[in-house]
Amino acid sequence: MTGRHQLLGEFDVVVVGGGSAGAVAARRLAELGAGAVALVEAGPSDEGRDEVLRLRRWTELLESEYDYDYRIEPQARGNGRIRHARAKVLGGCSSHNSCIAFFPPDQDLREWERLGAAGWGPAAVAPAVAAVRARVPVAEPPEDNPLNHAVLDACAALGLPTVRFNQDGRLRAGAGRFQLNARDGVRQSSSVSYLHPLVAVPPELTVLTDTRATRVLVERGRATGVATDRGILRARREVVLSAGAFDTPKLLMLSGIGPADQLRALGVDVLVDLPVGEHLLDHPEGVLNWESQRPLDFPSAQLWEVGVFAHVLDPYHPDLMLHLGLEVFDLQTGPAGFPTAEHGFSLTPNVARARSEGVVRLRSADPAAPPVIDFRYFTDPEGYDERIMLAGVHLAREIAAQAPLRDWVGKELSPGAAMVDDAELSEYVRRTANTVYHPAGTCRMGAPDAATTVVDPELRVLGVDGLRVADASVFPSMPSVNPNLTCMVVGERLAGFVTGRHDPAHDTTSVAPRRR
Repeated sequence: MTGRHQLLGEFDVVVVGGGSAGAVAARRLAELGAGAVALVEAGPSDEGRDEVLRLRRWTELLESEYDYDYRIEPQARGNGRIRHARAKVLGGCSSHNSCIAFFPPDQDLREWERLGAAGWGPAAVAPAVAAVRARVPVAEPPEDNPLNHAVLDACAALGLPTVRFNQDGRLRAGAGRFQLNARDGVRQSSSVSYLHPLVAVPPELTVLTDTRATRVLVERGRATGVATDRGILRARREVVLSAGAFDTPKLLMLSGIGPADQLRALGVDVLVDLPVGEHLLDHPEGVLNWESQRPLDFPSAQLWEVGVFAHVLDPYHPDLMLHLGLEVFDLQTGPAGFPTAEHGFSLTPNVARARSEGVVRLRSADPAAPPVIDFRYFTDPEGYDERIMLAGVHLAREIAAQAPLRDWVGKELSPGAAMVDDAELSEYVRRTANTVYHPAGTCRMGAPDAATTVVDPELRVLGVDGLRVADASVFPSMPSVNPNLTCMVVGERLAGFVTGRHDPAHDTTSVAPRRR
């Protein structure tokens, strides 16, 4: 055999995708006795790459060689210009994001259980959370500035107290400085925390970078390996897909696992008819920008340092989040014709638990073709997402109007102080909205007998033995917070499910390979 048909190797477990969940899963599988593990990443290693590792440089990664830079479909009620950054580098989006660090709130995990993800409640997930805490440094950055505190004081004047995040499992209304998974200005991604240095990973783990998976091999109802652009990787025990909410469903569908009618229409042989690619979720984000009366010439860890949570329609669990940006965030407002400024800041409301659902589909049976990505932003029948976003616009303006910000706030650049009508504001915020880059839900976890389920609560793909998914695509609903650490928690739990060790926080020994 030659080329892509040659046998690259045989392993007990093959993990596809070296990102937030995949790097965690692969390392922990190797440590917990799963046998010989291969981690397959389409992008390069992040080791020694300052543009990736230095957190302050994270915006340089957008639309770079490390970004798949996915386009989305035109949106009937949202912004079709959004380009979804997805990382093409070891560590995945944890090597590509702003490292805002939240552990999953208890209330969101209880919601997952209610939606059919049995065994994903706070108590059951706590050991995996503890394992990530033990491996990934999380803390408020040493960089601080007076605008941060002026915003915190303005929020307090509105009855939103100053809070510290990640103190327990409860998410409270209030404002606080973000914690980051960073240390000394270096991102503590899944790759940094679980794989570096690559020369010292356990002997049971093989890391293959610059290797793109194209299909899962399934024989007699069982996943037996993965086809890549370099050859075949055989899996004696399990295949784990951790390629993210766009590319995991794409790989499944290319492998004949997905909506039968759509696959047949593209000439793909159907193995299992499942709702792969449905239930696409995100955190849509509105943007309000102000010119600053004072220069923002202070040091910053990554320009987005304060978060605000508030209640709009849910009196028990905050349903609105805002980020403070120490820049005029004109990525979407600029192309729409709104002015910018050299010195300015932004408040960006987002819908913490958006109800609009989109889809991911195959564009063709060619693995090189990008998927069809249609978020269907702001199309939920009750108009919930639009109501939350509009409330966020009003709250952002209220914050900016408070006395502690009087010396900072200049001209409102977008949408502009003259725009006060709710219908106009809603149109503005939807058409200039960005994303917080949190796609999820396309391989939904749930009860095995539910029509919407793709993977069961142990992350096993229904109808195919030896195949699991571990990334944000399994989320039954969107967590109310930035979900990167939740993806790492999913990676820890995957390792526990495969090895039968469900308390990985207290078992970090490396075990000799086991053969089946």
